[in-house]
Amino acid sequence: MYNAAYNLGMLLMELIIKIMALFNGKMYSRQKGSQEIWKELKKADKNAKYIWIHAASLGEFEQGRPLIEAIKERFDDKKILLTFFSPSGYEVRKNYNLADIVCYFPIDTPRNAKRFVEAINIEKAFFIKYEFWKNTLEQLYRREIPTYLVSGVFRKNQFFFKPYGFSHRKVLSFFTHLFVQNDISKKLLQNIGIENASVAGDTRFDRVAKIAENAKELPLIKSFAENACVLVAGSTWEKDEKIILNHFNQTTTEKLIVVPHEISNHRIEILCRKIKRPYLRYSEATETNIQQVDCLIIDCFGLLSSIYRYATTAYVGGGFGVGIHNTLEAAVWEIPIIFGPNYRKAEEAKDLIACGGAFSVNSLKDFNRVAAHVSGRTGVGKQAGNYIQTHIGATATIMNSIF
Repeated sequence: MYNAAYNLGMLLMELIIKIMALFNGKMYSRQKGSQEIWKELKKADKNAKYIWIHAASLGEFEQGRPLIEAIKERFDDKKILLTFFSPSGYEVRKNYNLADIVCYFPIDTPRNAKRFVEAINIEKAFFIKYEFWKNTLEQLYRREIPTYLVSGVFRKNQFFFKPYGFSHRKVLSFFTHLFVQNDISKKLLQNIGIENASVAGDTRFDRVAKIAENAKELPLIKSFAENACVLVAGSTWEKDEKIILNHFNQTTTEKLIVVPHEISNHRIEILCRKIKRPYLRYSEATETNIQQVDCLIIDCFGLLSSIYRYATTAYVGGGFGVGIHNTLEAAVWEIPIIFGPNYRKAEEAKDLIACGGAFSVNSLKDFNRVAAHVSGRTGVGKQAGNYIQTHIGATATIMNSIF
């Protein structure tokens, strides 16, 4: 019954994506990319074995990236197959230089799963965090290809742990080993008879530490931030900006750098209309005019992780929507962090609050209070930085265990 329901679900997903592709840009990219999967796999070296890394989207890629880098550093002859489910991951990283083949992950129908696994010689497979594609995992298991979950997180409200979750639990048995982030996840797995799990931690800590180590110097932003109290608001949505800009418009002592989650012209124009103090788009900034504004709007991708270094306080967006974005990119720079109320699925956010390095807010009043509390208090930022340092090492643990 479960198999039939799952396979029907995959067929429906395939149909829905095809229909949505007619109206939605992301789904169009996904559908178009799906048609190129088999062509990309034909480029594989038939005499080589591939390490397969699968990430749902860009965030999961950042978790898998330290593993890819470690594999290539230790075995420079290993070939890497990198797959994505989401266009937001594939479109940004389709030219990732450490991967030999980058393509979409096909919809997990029995036919696609069999065809995919047969199309390329896979030595080992790694699924990042939440990826449980039954048919593909079963194909890997039948062929005795070592398959691992990396940086997995499990919660008691997931199907695996429900009384009716037997069929879901079977999917977990297809993994050779599950590397999880915390003891709670390991204990939940043990309670349902999954013993091949161990706590390795979260590879994102290794990633943000590497980013900080190799961070870009941004002279214009450095000039803007010099000798100033600067709030960097990263990966923001409109609900985040409503609070941030109301706070900013009321103060005369603080500078602001906004890095919206989406940077379309329409989105940037809406943002600009709400700013009451002098502002400038980063794409138009020069050494002269950047000194004449109090707000800088970043209208290009790829700079946020380096921009946080110039902040005295960071606000991480998404907490008034589906969930907050990456708080670790800010924490590594030893600065206080603020975010909205929807952070419950982000273990690191809860940990940062617990250690005193981060604060959650529900309103403008909350934000004003917290901002005043953390202003100039370097000890708060130190707590965030210490949290990062004590959690580095997951990649080395996984590498030493497998290789």
